[in-house]
Amino acid sequence: MSTVEKTAKAILDPRALYPESTLANLYDPVTMPIELMKAHEANNKAVDKAYGYTDTETDDASRVAFLFKKYEELTSLLPAKAIKKKRAKKADDTQANLI
Repeated sequence: MSTVEKTAKAILDPRALYPESTLANLYDPVTMPIELMKAHEANNKAVDKAYGYTDTETDDASRVAFLFKKYEELTSLLPAKAIKKKRAKKADDTQANLI
């Protein structure tokens, strides 16, 4: 299991400590449990390392922009899918006989 997988799964443990809380409550920036915040920070560091994110900006918006750019770079290397032309449907013989 990769470090990213481990840190992602480790986010579930602190969330499980608050079974009555909604995700909105758990992720409220003012009331977010410290254990959950630390788990997300560890996951962010693991993702940064895995994808080579070295920017000094460590906010979520910068990280997501970097990851989308990386995704675009990687997917642009994939071969383009061949476009198949649709064939015109032939009239059904039974329908043609009814006319």
